[in-house]
Amino acid sequence: MGRLPDEVLAVLCCPVCRLPLARADAAVRCPDRHSFDVARQGYLNLITGRVPTGSADTAEMVAARVDFLAAGHYAPLAQLLADAATAHAPTADGLVADAGAGIGYYLGALLDRRPAALGLAMDLSPLALRRAARVHPALGAVGWDVWRPWPVRDEAATVLLNVFAPRNGPEFHRVLRRDGVLLVVTPGPDHLAELGAEAGLLGVDPDKDRRLTATLGDRFRLTARESRTVPLALSPVDVWRVVHMGPAGHHRSDPRPEPDAAAEPVSVTASFVLSVFRPVRSSTGLPS
Repeated sequence: MGRLPDEVLAVLCCPVCRLPLARADAAVRCPDRHSFDVARQGYLNLITGRVPTGSADTAEMVAARVDFLAAGHYAPLAQLLADAATAHAPTADGLVADAGAGIGYYLGALLDRRPAALGLAMDLSPLALRRAARVHPALGAVGWDVWRPWPVRDEAATVLLNVFAPRNGPEFHRVLRRDGVLLVVTPGPDHLAELGAEAGLLGVDPDKDRRLTATLGDRFRLTARESRTVPLALSPVDVWRVVHMGPAGHHRSDPRPEPDAAAEPVSVTASFVLSVFRPVRSSTGLPS
């Protein structure tokens, strides 16, 4: 069972009044007595008001992602992120925050390489957060809609991860240290292309990298970009998993195939683009 580390709680703030949070039995509370539950699985739910419908991962999507990632198919991407953090982060300690962390797979792999660091996984799906809370003892999982202003102190993070997830440029900039690094992973142009027509996956926008840089605007400066292609041999079950674990899973209900040892694996290309950004700040701390 996971547990929210005290050191992670210390970088959070009340989403209502922005005051610090402290433990209060099976909850956390701010001095203005706004209270938020810590689930028995170890994650903290800070979501207030109306929860966006249709955005959070379903039980089927989470299960598909857990099984697919556990098989090691995207381990090269996890290693690429950990290598980039080692090469570009100003220090090996501090907070690593993952916006749209899902089950915490990439954040957990990075923390395995950075034993002095802390991890903050933010996601909208309680089902994913249950998994994330158990990934690593230095990781705290928090329920939050990353499109909204984050319940995180200014300049709290040394590293920000954003892997196939929504991007909130203003909050990235506010939460990241002046010398911190933002690591964004987007699908490459050939990502899962072999499955596109058969599985109904959306094609990758060929202009995606330019639009990513434009979205972050004058708040960030692109300092490095690396592409990685990984050939995969997927069983019919793994094909089903990779289709259902992503956004397409919201719109599909086809049954999971039974394992078939005699079935020929499908050759598929996984294609990733890792973009490394630095925050741009003036003497006031705002974009120059």
